[in-house]
Amino acid sequence: MTFTVAALADGAVAEPPSAVELPRYDRSAVTASVVHFGVGGFHRAHQAMYLDAVLAGGEMRWGICGVGVLESDRAMRDALEAQDYLYTLVQKHSDGTYEARVIGSIVAYLYAPDDPEAVIARLADPATEIVSLTITEGGYAISDVTGRFDLQAPGVAADLRPGATPRSVFGLVAAGLARRRDAGAAPFTIVSCDNLPGNGALAREAFVSFACLLDPDLGAWIDAKVCFPNSMVDRITPTTTAEDREALEARFGIQDRWPVVCEPFTQWVLEDSFSGDRPPLERAGVQLVADVEPYELMKLRLLNASHQGLAYFGRLCDYTYVHEAAQDRLFQSFLRGYMDQEATPTLDPVPGVDLTAYKAELIERFANPEIRDTVARLGAESSDRIPKWLVPVVRIQLQRGGQVRLSAAIVASWVRYAQGVDEHGAPIEVVDRRRDEMMALASRADSEPLAFIANRHLFGDVADDPRFASAYLEAFTSLRERGARQTLEQLVSAVA
Repeated sequence: MTFTVAALADGAVAEPPSAVELPRYDRSAVTASVVHFGVGGFHRAHQAMYLDAVLAGGEMRWGICGVGVLESDRAMRDALEAQDYLYTLVQKHSDGTYEARVIGSIVAYLYAPDDPEAVIARLADPATEIVSLTITEGGYAISDVTGRFDLQAPGVAADLRPGATPRSVFGLVAAGLARRRDAGAAPFTIVSCDNLPGNGALAREAFVSFACLLDPDLGAWIDAKVCFPNSMVDRITPTTTAEDREALEARFGIQDRWPVVCEPFTQWVLEDSFSGDRPPLERAGVQLVADVEPYELMKLRLLNASHQGLAYFGRLCDYTYVHEAAQDRLFQSFLRGYMDQEATPTLDPVPGVDLTAYKAELIERFANPEIRDTVARLGAESSDRIPKWLVPVVRIQLQRGGQVRLSAAIVASWVRYAQGVDEHGAPIEVVDRRRDEMMALASRADSEPLAFIANRHLFGDVADDPRFASAYLEAFTSLRERGARQTLEQLVSAVA
């Protein structure tokens, strides 16, 4: 028998599937003290899951009101509204075991383009304690080179016009905080959950900079009163497919418009710094710490940067899925070489973490055949990811006289990928908000090999170092003349 998610969780089904975990609390008693911008797959597999556990512990204030600001968010709004904001989270183990859990922590959703005032009112409500964000690595409008706020970012200039109705996350949040300040109410905490080094500090730079341009007094108030805790978030969450929906119905008898699939592993390390009250996240398994930086750098430089190594070389070696590449011993040797010889030397000790075991576990996680994450997903938005995840490794290694050969090869593989044609002449779909610029630079690489890495917006001054330029040229020349697999073989043989 097949049931809808809403029917299962609302108790309309007398005998729900025993294998499905349902919310263990009365959702009608939940209030939303958290407003979250960017309700996508990762948020629903991660933060919303943790808050679901908090609610199950009897802390009924900590529900979530989702907010969408992009046209693409409309579909999520519609899917969640149709099933009372419930959805199924499916954990896929490498042995083929699936665990299904209905998540009930999202209790409302506001679509800002239709009603920005409703979003501002929710933010201004003193009951809102936390505003959290998964707005992508590029969503903060911070230059990778200068570290400063970009006034030309989409939506920013429009929201700064006198009398403008706020449309961007910056404009909406600033408006909500302005009302709280004017009413004498305490501010909320802003929590970034995006994969950025110092994501709290970057969020502060972005929101304070915007507010200062709008109203210098407001900007100063936000800077003084609002906490922006840093965080590290981790859970591999591929894009939901039609096959995922079909498998959920076949295995568990559940119809869900937009379920989420993910790996079993999950981690959230959060700086314990809040403007007001916070949920008891530690009871749900969140690590509340004084300093997130060692954890976040470990994850960004080992997991996220390694994902980029898998993405471009994987596609050029004709792999479609991440696990296919990660199960290839050649790729495993390449990734371990990068992690051991280039990324790890840039890291300080991480409290409570055995880095050797962590790196081995990463390979196992990448190789999970049930996740079916695609190399195309990992290769998307590279112009936002490479500067934040890989270039810092290169910069530190150059400063300390360390190796950069494998990092340079990852950059070269990105350039080859961005040329938009694989080794058989088939097209590669390049997904990047700077797609045209990246592809234009990559198209010049055959005749002007250094043109791509000379882009200071992406690489700063690292291309000026002859060690990096030489390693990049060697890898790119090999990719062009020998192909990706032979290039990897040559790189790995030199590392061994």
